[in-house]
Formats: sequence, C-alpha cells, structure tokens
Amino acid sequence: MDSSPAATSQALVVGGGISGLLSARELAAAGYQVTVLEESGAWGGCVGSHTVAGISLDSGAESFATRSDAVASLAAELALDANIVQPRPGGAWVQLPEGPRELPKTGVLGIPANPWDPEVRRSLGLLGALRASADRFLPASVGAGADVTSVAALVRARMGKRVLERLVAPVVGGVHSADPGMLDVDMVAPGLRAGLRREGSLAAAVSAQRRGKAGAPAKAGSAVAGLKGGMHTLTDALVADLAARGVQLLTGTHADSADRTSGGWRVTAGETTYNATVLVVATDGPAAVDLLAPSVPGIAGKKPGAGPDVKLVTLVIGKAALDSRPRGTGVLVAPQTPGIGAKALTHATGKWEWLREAAGPGRHVVRLSYGRADGDGAPEKQRRPETDEELLAAALRDASALLEVPIQRSDVVDWDVVRWRGSLPFAAVGHRARVASIREACSATGALAVVGGWVAGNGLAAVVSDTRTQLRNLLS
Repeated sequence: MDSSPAATSQALVVGGGISGLLSARELAAAGYQVTVLEESGAWGGCVGSHTVAGISLDSGAESFATRSDAVASLAAELALDANIVQPRPGGAWVQLPEGPRELPKTGVLGIPANPWDPEVRRSLGLLGALRASADRFLPASVGAGADVTSVAALVRARMGKRVLERLVAPVVGGVHSADPGMLDVDMVAPGLRAGLRREGSLAAAVSAQRRGKAGAPAKAGSAVAGLKGGMHTLTDALVADLAARGVQLLTGTHADSADRTSGGWRVTAGETTYNATVLVVATDGPAAVDLLAPSVPGIAGKKPGAGPDVKLVTLVIGKAALDSRPRGTGVLVAPQTPGIGAKALTHATGKWEWLREAAGPGRHVVRLSYGRADGDGAPEKQRRPETDEELLAAALRDASALLEVPIQRSDVVDWDVVRWRGSLPFAAVGHRARVASIREACSATGALAVVGGWVAGNGLAAVVSDTRTQLRNLLS
C-alpha cells in the first residue's frame, strides 16, 4: 500500500490556475478530500499580481466579460460582489495607420452591431460602412455554413475587409494575441454563428449577444467589469476559501505521470505518489495532453500548439499631462499601423477609479502588451524587443506615440516586465473539434475532467462557466 502522506486523497487537481482552484472548490463542496498540485510558485495562473512602485497590480487579466454572470456569481460566493467595479467612462481607441479613432462601444470582437454608429463610420469611412451594412441583405448561410471557419473568413464574407482590418484585427490582437485568420470563430466567439443563423445577419447576432437578460441593449462600454484591488483578489479569495475547506495546496510540484488504476488515478510528482478516485487536469493544453496521452490513447496526436509568448510592460509614470486621459481607457493597435510594436496599451489609472486613487495625484499606470501569432499574410515585422531593457525602450516610444504625450525615462517612477510564455490559450481553426474529441476520449476513460482556457476559450467568464459545467458532469 502506498505510504505517501497524500495517499488518502480522494480527488486530485493538477494545475493551480483559476480553473484548477475552482475545480478544487467544487470537489471540496461535494465532500472530497482534495489536493492541488501547482508547478510554479504562485496560484492563479494568468490571474496573478506583481508590485510596481509599491502598488499591487494585476500581472495578467485585469477585467472580465459581463455578457454572462459567471464571474460575478463566483465573486458573490467569495464575498467579493461589493468590490465589482465598472471601468471609468470614456471608452477605448483604435490606432489606425492614419491616426487614432474611437473604438466602437457596442460590438463583439470589434464586429459592430451597427455599421452606421458615428465612431464606426469614422473608422471605416463611407464606403467601408456601406460594405459592412450589406451584411443585412446577405443570406444567413453566408459565413455560417462551413463546419469550421476563422474569425477573418466570417467577417470578410459578411462585412468586408475594412471591418476586418480596422476594427476586428486590433481587438482580436489585443485580446487573443493572434491574427483573426488563425482563430476558430466558434471558439473565441461561441454562439455568434448560431446567432447569425437565427437573427439573419452578423450585426443582428452581435446586437443579440450584447443584450442583457431582460432583452434591453447593454450600455455602451459595459462589456467588462473588474474588482476593486485588482482581479488577482479573486485568486486570493479562492485560495483562502480552499484553505478553510481543508484543501491541500502544493506549489512547486510538477506532475510527471498519470496512470489509470482500478480505483481511479495514480499521479506521480517527483518521489511522491498521489492516489485519487477522480482527477482534474487544469494545465495548459500541451501539458495536459502530454500528461494524459499514455493513459488515454484516444488523445494521442491531438496535442494543441502552444499559444504565443506575450510580454506585458507596466509603467508607473509621474506625468500630469496624462490626467486628461487622452486615449480614454487605452488603445488597441491595428497590425498594419507602422512604427508601433505594441498590440495594445491600457491606461489602467484612466480605466479604474480605485487604481487612480491608489496611485495618487499625477501618477499613472500604463501597461503595454507585446507578442502575437501572425498569419502567413502578416506584414514583415522588424526584430521584436526581447530583453527587459529593450522592452522598456519600446514601451516608452510606443506609449508616447499612442498617448500623444512625450514620456521619457526620467518620467518613470517604476516599471516591470511580465512574460507569459505560451500560456495564452490559442484557439486555431479546428481547435473546437479537437477539444471535443479530447474531452470525449477523457470522459470515456472515466473519473477524469480537463478544464482551462485552452478547452473553454479565452477569458475568465468562459473559464469559470465551463469549469463548473465540467465538474457537474464529472460529479453526476
């Protein structure tokens, strides 16, 4: 009999990101003794924190989508509902080759609900708005018929090239760090093509997704919310909740193998063996398939590609000229824009009132993101900055250009670089079918669930909702 200290564990979770922590909570609530193994030294995955200029800031996700109540409900369960906050008014901008334009405030992935909204027309021009409005006269089958299709193929067929290049590509690049031609639309915008078939046009499908539960249109800019103190407080609350439930939380522990046994699963991590009646794998996609393939032959050869490497440069700046929030909550950059290396800039103190107060008068938190997966048709790029100092220099240049306020090294109070190496879920065309096949094989093996952004889709709302669904299925 295994004599390791964890041999009596009845449930094991591999991976301590939000999906793993939430899985552990669901298992503990169902009466299991739970152990969570996390390879790194920190919990929360991409919902983490770092300290810059003495301020505790999000090192990854800093908001969540509000088109579902998945995150808000979890926050309420963790007594964080009073901390849910809306972004400051003003909205974001998009940087186009000819200059900045206001980003449409009502849309999905940058796809406009109304091509004739003033800010949409300013970005598209008259001919672009006319082409986009042709969407409502096309048969619903256009763009909705193929088994799998990319975001780019759908948008180009329905609304044309200018919507794709000037609105969708900047948003998709900022959110998913990838060319829209590479992403499975059913994975990154679930339900959108079904809405197209139901509503008759892409614009109407976007409008339907934007509606509240009561059928009323959502307020402009209300597609996201945050938490006072940062989204990383959700991770802190989950960890505290699990500790109170007696869950064993182990960092610095890499799962080497997972074997099916007559009583469930045996997972080895170094010299320790963990036995469990149920297993939840909450790692990234490549790691999950590597771990499970020897015991689940049906997933062999279906390992997804790693996501792009993303670098986030956070600057705390002493610059009163930014008090006016010249670009609202931030700027998304169209890929064809020359001279800008960043794919997005968030003026965090311009976006969140709690952070403006925490930073103090005249101080601003600005975050720029670098790194994206480009399609074959992407323009040639100059060598991308890699070292921290190179990234800082690039961030100062890009922030000055995007905000139209000169920012010098002497203006920087403190700064930091956070690197996410291949951890961002990458939903390439065909990924949804691959995920369905992997999950079917894992389910057939028994007492096993796979969760996380790579199977749920990018974003906290998708991850929380999908994780709870998978755990309900596992425990039923």
